Amino acid sequence: FFFFFLMIRRPPRSTQSRSSAASDVYKRQVHGSGAMEDKKPYVSFMLGGPGVGKGTQCEYLLKAFPSLVHLSAGELLRKEMKTGSDDSKIIADRINEGKIVPTKITCGLLKKAMEKAGWEKKEFIVDGYPRNQENVDGWNEVIGDSVKLKQVIFLDCPKEIQKSRVMSRAVRSGRTDDSEAVFEKRFDTYLKESYPVIE
Repeated sequence: FFFFFLMIRRPPRSTQSRSSAASDVYKRQVHGSGAMEDKKPYVSFMLGGPGVGKGTQCEYLLKAFPSLVHLSAGELLRKEMKTGSDDSKIIADRINEGKIVPTKITCGLLKKAMEKAGWEKKEFIVDGYPRNQENVDGWNEVIGDSVKLKQVIFLDCPKEIQKSRVMSRAVRSGRTDDSEAVFEKRFDTYLKESYPVIE
């Protein structure tokens, strides 16, 4: 499939403008291009390393575009992990090891969430997916031409800032992957598997 690629290098949070750069580019590329001209939903991907601020930027987008549906691959996985389903242990083990959850599980959860939100005439922003080439191939196989893939928004900032954000989030998040040891594993996985896909 075709990616329209956008890269935003984010400054440290303390110096970042209250207005969202992601909102600006989303408005230009989607709402400025005659979007939703047929019944296929539009999908944009928000990608970047752990703690770079994908969720934060998606919150800005939701405020600017209330009709947008935000799907976080990580949140869907953590929610499924708590259900006790057959996949929950696999998800827990992979997340706690800083590894990527099997594509079949993640892509299946994304598709189910999209269908639940209402497929036709929707606009989705998916953050944290795809994270490797297997994810890309799985998306093509499971969802593929049933959606119109609009763009990739890539967020980037220094590793030290990403790490500090994760450590700050750990105080309130309760997430098992918000620890220094898991962050290092996740960042290593990001460099080896996710960044090559973005490139």
